[in-house]
Amino acid sequence: MTTGVHRVRRVHSVRRPRRRDGYERPWMDPRDLWSESLAGVLARPVRSALTTLGTVLGIGTLVITIGVASTAANQIVGRFDALTATSVTVTVPAPPPGSTDPTLVEWSGAGAVERLAGVESAAALSDSEGSANVQVRANDVVTPGALTEQTLAVVAATPGLPEAVRGTMATGRFFDGGDIARHDRVAVLGDQAARLLGIDDVRDAPAVFFKGQSYTVIGVLGGFRRETRLSASVILPPTTAADRMGLKDVTRVLVNTSLGAARQVARQAPIALAPGHEEALTVTAPPDLSKARKGVEGDVNGLFLVLGLVSLVVGAIGIANVTLVTVMERTGEIGLRRALGASRRQVAGQFLAESTTIGLLGGVVGAALGVVVVVCVAAVKHWTPVLDLGLALGAPVAGALVGLLAGLYPSLRAARMEPVDALRAPS
Repeated sequence: MTTGVHRVRRVHSVRRPRRRDGYERPWMDPRDLWSESLAGVLARPVRSALTTLGTVLGIGTLVITIGVASTAANQIVGRFDALTATSVTVTVPAPPPGSTDPTLVEWSGAGAVERLAGVESAAALSDSEGSANVQVRANDVVTPGALTEQTLAVVAATPGLPEAVRGTMATGRFFDGGDIARHDRVAVLGDQAARLLGIDDVRDAPAVFFKGQSYTVIGVLGGFRRETRLSASVILPPTTAADRMGLKDVTRVLVNTSLGAARQVARQAPIALAPGHEEALTVTAPPDLSKARKGVEGDVNGLFLVLGLVSLVVGAIGIANVTLVTVMERTGEIGLRRALGASRRQVAGQFLAESTTIGLLGGVVGAALGVVVVVCVAAVKHWTPVLDLGLALGAPVAGALVGLLAGLYPSLRAARMEPVDALRAPS
């Protein structure tokens, strides 16, 4: 018994609808159309590669633009003036003159705020118009012709002020609960006030004089990141300021929060400070970071999206031009196909498929290139890359659509060729 191997050629089954006149209408299987289009693209690899380059640049620019914009926006918001994003200020209205109502906010209110979730530090302040311009001297000796006085502000604050203004003690120390309880006549100078008064060391217990009283300087506070105007101030303990300067009422509460907790703390702080009277307080909170993120991302996208669209238009023009040239070069092939029974629709479909294939390849390569560039930029900048998966997956579809639109005119021109004229044309 003999056995043989038979090679069977697979023929795609096609349906050939009949026209009204009884003749069969020629029909090309979609798989054959795809293979013919791919063969047409690969027949001129260099030209196809150069044509695809325009779409690669366009899609790549779009992916890079939106990816880098999203990554940069995320990084900007992550570093978005962390000081502003975590600073909350509660302003306490001054009581009416001659009012006997109890104080709206007690000095102990800063401690109540510090117990709120998300609060890192808090301090209460008191100042007034009468203490904003005080003549302060560094000694009690008046020298004729010498400038011995400086106009400075005098304020009262709780011991948490250095943390609340995010400052550091340049020298000495800040007053504590003991100084407050004893009503000690001690003072802390802002670094600018200390320079104006010529005080740079507190080891010898220098004194400042104003309003007929002397105060021992125990420290110099510098490095203000909040309330920088306090750098030109004399800071007193609350009890001392109440006794000698009349600064009895809290006017502001400075609160520092962890990142992302400012909005919540802004709602809760007035309740902790003045239960039942929270509506009388004014709260200054940072803007919503999500809005800032969208704003930054929108601005960056708006600046560079035009560049990507221009590149896409250039790529589409390149595809249309090369497809049109290809149609003119393949006039004889088009005539032969028409003579063998190919319909206008089939001829147009083949060239549309070729231009769409070029656009699709450009979209795939451009999307991959764009993703790689975004990741590399993020790695160099030590950022966290933010990639839109929908954009990366939709870029090839966009490239195919660009190729489809670019090939409309050349394909229609190829379809309008008559078989006899196409065969007579020089190849």
